[in-house]
Amino acid sequence: MYIIGYLFMAIAKILDLVLLIFMWIIIGRAILSWVSPDPFNPIVRFINNVTEPVLSRIRALIPLNFGGMDFSPIIVLLGVMFLRSFVVNSLMRLSANLL
Repeated sequence: MYIIGYLFMAIAKILDLVLLIFMWIIIGRAILSWVSPDPFNPIVRFINNVTEPVLSRIRALIPLNFGGMDFSPIIVLLGVMFLRSFVVNSLMRLSANLL
């Protein structure tokens, strides 16, 4: 059972790191939306390519656009925070019980 416990712990840590990086990319996208960056910049293109699939689904489900402000990054950030606090902590607790 130790192997399964360590496996769940490793999955939880990797998932936490991926969600943390994605959260910072979403924050970077929101900050970039305040200025007009060069759309051909490779960093800007990477950020847009990574975040647009998630943000477009949120915009399609919940059209939150008041006064020219897009609130879909806030919804995504809340979702990422929920996943980090619920799923990651549940996996860590499960791995601790299996050890």
